[in-house]
Amino acid sequence: MKSFAVIGVGRFGRAVATTLYTLGCEVLVIDKNEQIIQSIADEVTHAVTVETLDEATLKALGIRNYDAVIVAIGDELEASMLVSLMLKELGVKYIISKAQGELHAKLLTKIGIDKVILPERDIGERVANTLVNTNIIDFIELSPEYSIAEISPPSQWVVKTLVNLDLRTKHRINVISIINGKEVNVNPRPEYTIKNGDRLAVIGCTNDINSLNKTKI
Repeated sequence: MKSFAVIGVGRFGRAVATTLYTLGCEVLVIDKNEQIIQSIADEVTHAVTVETLDEATLKALGIRNYDAVIVAIGDELEASMLVSLMLKELGVKYIISKAQGELHAKLLTKIGIDKVILPERDIGERVANTLVNTNIIDFIELSPEYSIAEISPPSQWVVKTLVNLDLRTKHRINVISIINGKEVNVNPRPEYTIKNGDRLAVIGCTNDINSLNKTKI
């Protein structure tokens, strides 16, 4: 079971924490507001009220043992920077920090945070990608180079098997799941035949995914 810690329980932090818990992950949430912690306690694994977050407290909570820590206190720049820096110095495996603006994002990047999130910018980019690339239903950037996208297969793909399409060789993308209605086929077999109504979750270089909109098979 993967484990995550979320520091700061605003709208963003709550959404991340409760979704991870729903997906079967162990989730620790930390916030200075006791009422907020009480309101989310039944929706996560552990919920802790901490008025002053320092290195000793983070160590006592076993923060280094979590697979990733999400710093969701983007509205308080100084607190966000301080907590992110402490996590970095404590050797946390993977740190995701929410930024409140471009300057905040640059500062977080400078101190070596693994992933910096600007929610409005990131959502805007996802919407733009789905508008420009008509086959793309949804789009998630994993890094500057790689993304996951949910796509509608071009008509030329329908009634062809994955092995015949050979998407890995021809387009440098991998199909990680296929969704049709309520059915989800994770890691589909090579002989799977694409059907009308299928939605493919693919992973690959962002440029390769974007190029699918211009490609015919």
